Amino acid sequence: MIGPIVRVALRAIRGNPLRAGLTMLGVIIGVGAVVAMVALGAGARAAVAARVQNLGSNLLIVVPSSVNVGGVQQGLGAAQNLMWDDALAIKDEVPQVEEVAAEFSRTAQVVYAGANTATSVVGVTTAYQDVRNHHVVQGVFFTDEDMQAQARLAVLGPNVVKDLFGSAEADPIGARIKINRSTYTVIGVLEVKSASGSSTSRDDVVLVPMTTAQKRLYGVTYVRQIDLKVRSSEELDDAEKAMTEVLRARHRILPKGANDFRVYNQADVLSAQLGVSQTMTMLLGGIAAVSLLVGGIGIMNIMLVSVTERTREIGLRKAVGATQADVLLQFLVEAVLLSVSGGVLGIVVGAVGAQLLSRTLGWATIMSVQAALLAFVFSVAVGVFFGYYPARRAASLHPIEALRYE
Repeated sequence: MIGPIVRVALRAIRGNPLRAGLTMLGVIIGVGAVVAMVALGAGARAAVAARVQNLGSNLLIVVPSSVNVGGVQQGLGAAQNLMWDDALAIKDEVPQVEEVAAEFSRTAQVVYAGANTATSVVGVTTAYQDVRNHHVVQGVFFTDEDMQAQARLAVLGPNVVKDLFGSAEADPIGARIKINRSTYTVIGVLEVKSASGSSTSRDDVVLVPMTTAQKRLYGVTYVRQIDLKVRSSEELDDAEKAMTEVLRARHRILPKGANDFRVYNQADVLSAQLGVSQTMTMLLGGIAAVSLLVGGIGIMNIMLVSVTERTREIGLRKAVGATQADVLLQFLVEAVLLSVSGGVLGIVVGAVGAQLLSRTLGWATIMSVQAALLAFVFSVAVGVFFGYYPARRAASLHPIEALRYE
């Protein structure tokens, strides 16, 4: 029963390949767009997760809150109330915290021979590599002895190496550079990292010992940021609560007083960024799905034209014994075959489009089997939904009137 009807539908499609191609075009574009957009969104989520992980493993970042000076609210981090002793106290009193580091940064002019660059010069402690997951690939890092001696030593980011030495592949170890007109010896080069989510790339930095930055470069006693490496991601919330209590006690904050510091939880940052990425993926996928509906309307319109052109054929089939159900099923199968073919071709087009986006624009894309299957099922549903009306119209034709149709 079904076999002959499918063969009739296939003959009708092959009889007018141009019309069939135009009918499928909207479905191909719709399915391809959905598959490509979802692949782009999945790639973006993976890139966001990798970028946040690059900040460091199980990381809590503590920065000073804003302060009010003369009635004017200063920016976040303007307060000068975080000390290295605060970090050490947290390490001693919070068991979930495995390691601590601190940072103090300002922009400074860095010069080597005839080249110079304005970059972020960051004072760091010896645990920086472990806590921030940012290691040297050439040379060595600072030691506790360097910290005690306030040594004039520097570790360069790869962008700074390129700016000062002409190439990121250059070997600057042992070179003597000037930072704010003071001479520093280069002892290491950092690995390449992507931007950390702020406006400053972690590749475009010069690291010096914290004590050197505080005493020799900037003349301060406080730090701008405390980094806490927590033992596991499951303990991030407990560690945040415990270290908050430690800092409130050290800063003598009253029970109802507001914290004079801000804590950034890596898990919260990741969740927020993934949420934004997921929303954008759904938005792009929804926009792309609209073209599937447009393709469905195209199927309906062209099938209506086909019913009109094949009115005599319908009358002849009914005259030789075809029932309304037979005619209905024939045209419905024809619409579904067109939408299924368009869906399969659309998946191929979407996969190729995602690869082209990845190779030509450098965007991360990850193909999703679930998205491809969902788009395919949706395309079949579109064929059934928009093909039913033309099929119903064909099935309801009176055989005598259909045979008389010119």
